[in-house]
Amino acid sequence: MADDPRIHLCVHPVNRGKGAAIRTALELAEGDYCLIQDADLEYDVGDYPALLRAVNEGAEAVYGSRFLERSWPEGMRLPNFVANRMLAHAANLLYGLHITDEATCFKVIRTDILRDLQLVCEGFEFCPEVTAKLAKRGVEIREVPIRYIARDVADGKKVRWTDGFEAIWVLLRHRR
Repeated sequence: MADDPRIHLCVHPVNRGKGAAIRTALELAEGDYCLIQDADLEYDVGDYPALLRAVNEGAEAVYGSRFLERSWPEGMRLPNFVANRMLAHAANLLYGLHITDEATCFKVIRTDILRDLQLVCEGFEFCPEVTAKLAKRGVEIREVPIRYIARDVADGKKVRWTDGFEAIWVLLRHRR
């Protein structure tokens, strides 16, 4: 795999955050679509076919939803559950969407559209920024059910309670 010319390893000298990593990778992306997945293994790569099926059916943006088949994903802590539900409701209310999982870390988006969004995010605010900007451009976000294995802080989960407030602020800021 290391000798595969299609694979480019991008490393920032210091950790600049999820959004910065995605923006750097986006500069090098060559495919028609970008599949974005956190590397923490909460999301199952076995769900790629479901995401790609939606792409093959014409979707320009696909979100893997943890809430389509289960109202409360297994192992998700109460604060994370509440924050996820609030973010989805806020995105739906502010942008006229009908999504169940705004904060999903499993997304497939057409590369040209993703580049055109002119993302500025550095950290976890990638999700609300991309959702807001897709919605403002009228890009339909299609959801497909995915599997999810929740991690906790002891396993390296980095999302803090303050990230939820920042996500709401990003949704509000881009609504203007």
